[in-house]
Amino acid sequence: GMPAEEVPAFVTLIGGTFDRVARAAQPFVAAVDGFAFGGGMEIALACDVRVVSAGATMGLTETRLAIVPGAGGTQRLPRLVGIGKAKDLILTGRRIDGQEALRIGLAEHGCEAGQALNVALAVAEEIAACGPLAVQAAKAAIDGGVGLPSDRALEHERACYDRTLNST
Repeated sequence: GMPAEEVPAFVTLIGGTFDRVARAAQPFVAAVDGFAFGGGMEIALACDVRVVSAGATMGLTETRLAIVPGAGGTQRLPRLVGIGKAKDLILTGRRIDGQEALRIGLAEHGCEAGQALNVALAVAEEIAACGPLAVQAAKAAIDGGVGLPSDRALEHERACYDRTLNST
C-alpha cells in the first residue's frame, strides 16, 4: 500500500536501522517465536545470536514478490549459512522452520514453541554476567576479523584483546 516513490527511502531507513543493530558495541539477541519473513528475518540476521522456537517460520521471501531482500539479507545470510544455502533460500523464497534454522546454522539456540523470548533473555543474562568491555571487545574482534586475511585478523584480535587488559 506504500506509494512506489516512498519505498526506496523506507528501505534505506530500515536497512540503516538493521546496520546500527549489527554494528552496535553491545550484542543483540533475537527471539523468533512465530513468523519472521522479509524484514523480520533481516532484523534477526542483524542480531549477534538468534533463538528460534519449534513454532518459528523464517524466510527471505522477497523474490516471491518480485523484489530482493534490501535491508542486508543478501549479505548477512550467506555469512551465517554459506553461499549455496543462502542462494537456495533467497532465490526460491523458501520458508524454513525452527529446526531447519538450527540445522543450517541460521540460529544458535532452539526451544519449544512459546519459549523463544525466555530463552533469549536467559542468553542475554549469561552474556551480561561477563565483563562488559570483554564482551564488546570480543564482538569487535569477531566482526572486524571476518573477511580479513589471517595475519591481519590476528592483529585485529590482539588490538581488541589489549583493550581489555585493565578492565574487570
